[in-house]
Amino acid sequence: MRLTILELPARWNAVGLALADVDSALTARTDTDLVLLPEASLTGYLSPEDDADLTPFAEPLDGPTSRACAALASKHRVHLVAPLVLREGAGLYNAMVCHAPDGTQPFVYRKRHPWIPETWATPGAEPLPVVTIDDRTVTIAICYDLHFLPRESADQLEAADVLLFPSAWVEQPDFRIPRLQRLAHNFSITIANANWGAGDVVVPGQGGSCVVGVDGRVVERVAANRIDLSV
Repeated sequence: MRLTILELPARWNAVGLALADVDSALTARTDTDLVLLPEASLTGYLSPEDDADLTPFAEPLDGPTSRACAALASKHRVHLVAPLVLREGAGLYNAMVCHAPDGTQPFVYRKRHPWIPETWATPGAEPLPVVTIDDRTVTIAICYDLHFLPRESADQLEAADVLLFPSAWVEQPDFRIPRLQRLAHNFSITIANANWGAGDVVVPGQGGSCVVGVDGRVVERVAANRIDLSV
């Protein structure tokens, strides 16, 4: 399985622009199978005015954002794992949806542990999904979930080859990568982290998207002045 991470810059309420970035990056790369976007990177995670309420962006699973992502997955013949502020009944979820080239959705993951500013978000109740994409078994967790994975999700981590880890990380100093390295080493799992980059919002913890190997070494990083990483 060939994997591409897109470290999209932090924007607010600019879904069309973010999707255009994804389309452009994938047009330039014709050799990838799975594409991972950062957490809440289509709508924005935080506004320049520090607004963290994503309620206005909420859509159903078959809404316009999902349809646009499905179209990109079909156009570029990839599995596109993209964020969605998901409305289901009375619940609003910080979600990641996998769009397959054939129009199916192999998984929808609802963040189990919303972070403190995510007062709008309903905690997801389902365990981490474990699915096979091409020749790899894949699971996913989102950002603040990281702190709970060894205790809550050991079975899923042990069953998977790759952990997809989209994030909008906020921390100074930033201990994200050392935590990912320990997790990868302890569970012998490859971790792909797509983190938000500096843009309309600049906060500590942005950037540094990477792939961590099963031995805990960082094997690839997004290069300076680029948004993409492929392995």
